[in-house]
Amino acid sequence: MQDHQSQQEDEDIIQIHGEEDFAAMRKAGRLAAELLDYITPFIVPGARTGDLDDMCDAFTRERGGVSAPLGYRGYPRATCMSINHVVCHGIPGDKKLEEGDIVNIDVTPTLDGWHGDTSRMFCVGEKISLKARRLVEVTYECLMLGIAEVKPGATLGDVGHVIQQHAEAAGFSVVRDFCGHGTGKIFHCQPSVLHYGKPGQGVVLQKGMIFTIEPMINTGKYDVKVLSDGWTAVTKDKSLSAQFEHTLGVTDTGAELFTLSPKGFHKPPYGI
Repeated sequence: MQDHQSQQEDEDIIQIHGEEDFAAMRKAGRLAAELLDYITPFIVPGARTGDLDDMCDAFTRERGGVSAPLGYRGYPRATCMSINHVVCHGIPGDKKLEEGDIVNIDVTPTLDGWHGDTSRMFCVGEKISLKARRLVEVTYECLMLGIAEVKPGATLGDVGHVIQQHAEAAGFSVVRDFCGHGTGKIFHCQPSVLHYGKPGQGVVLQKGMIFTIEPMINTGKYDVKVLSDGWTAVTKDKSLSAQFEHTLGVTDTGAELFTLSPKGFHKPPYGI
């Protein structure tokens, strides 16, 4: 789940975490990844998004967790499900998935107070357009290229730059209105992780930082608008949008991903 970009970075308030915190995040992140693994076989034409959301919430509770989005700033459901031209914060309900849809499912279970925040794209059925498939592929590549930049001494500008370069080289655009964020015991905190930028600029990464990278990539322009429900963000030009998200911690040499799929369900097709 994204938070709006903050107006100003303040490195002084970015928390540096120790090994006990990393151990707690491994557990929360694994629960988040297992949750998406669990729901994967149910992402089929005709599935009602509200039912899928209920299943995710039940899975989380059965394993001792709490669905952090539920009630967060008034958000009404346990997950976000963003279909086709919905960029983020799509609210599950009566809408049913249709053949050819692409959908992002964003989950954040908490375990012992720690947040595991992750999202994946799903292709519904078999009749997925070539443009949609290409968008999903490039968006996943953007995430992994951004993660590869993470190490002590690198900057968030380095991360944003490689994401922006890769997306734009494919003819796509990077959403500006939402960004990644610090997390841990607090759902959203510093730093704000932009998915565009210039090398060498922004926050300098240090061992012990924990944050999400979650690029939102559009086939059309990057402009978005929020609907009257106050949550659902869509592309203004109704072009397709895709997103993947991992929560990670900065280590001595790079990044530890807390939300990797135990089943190897990293990107579609998931081989089930």
